[in-house]
Amino acid sequence: MKILILLIMLFLHIVDDYYLQGVLANMKMKEWWDKQTDNPLYKNDYKMALIEHAFSWTFVMMSPIMVLMIYNNDYRRLIPYLLFLIENTIVHAIIDNLKANKRSINLVIDQTSHFIQIVSTWFGLILFY
Repeated sequence: MKILILLIMLFLHIVDDYYLQGVLANMKMKEWWDKQTDNPLYKNDYKMALIEHAFSWTFVMMSPIMVLMIYNNDYRRLIPYLLFLIENTIVHAIIDNLKANKRSINLVIDQTSHFIQIVSTWFGLILFY
């Protein structure tokens, strides 16, 4: 069962990071906003798109753990779950910013970093609980 949770989390990562991003894939790039307008009002809007995508990815990726907690009526992990939710959102946004805006990492490093996030979350909330 524990390995199945990990596999589902990895699958949901692929679904959200590649298929569900939609318009956020463009909006999280500062360059996209620069091409849309020269209005300084929008100069930091890419940051909101980064955070929104990162939260969506984190929520979707961690949803099997939430379902497991609800199904088992086991809320011992609620505080650690929320801490992992916040941490994963922040880390995912930073990683995506490095790839989409700083262009200091490639897709391989981006995806490997996300896999490490998933496995770390799985270890922290499933394997060691």
